[in-house]
Amino acid sequence: MAKNKQKTRKSAVKRFKVSARGKVLHRSKGFRHLKAKKNKKWLRRMKKMNKVEGKYKRKLLKMLGRK
Repeated sequence: MAKNKQKTRKSAVKRFKVSARGKVLHRSKGFRHLKAKKNKKWLRRMKKMNKVEGKYKRKLLKMLGRK
């Protein structure tokens, strides 16, 4: 009898990306609207993807159907 397969969480797939080296990356919060009043230096910094680490990374990898 076949076991049930782990389904990927589609909400997690849309928000997180796993790099080739296995890093889990996500976009910064607060970047999508009302940019005119935000500091330009801050906006440049927020464009970059951030790493997820610790227990949450392991949880996310499971949600994404990895490992």
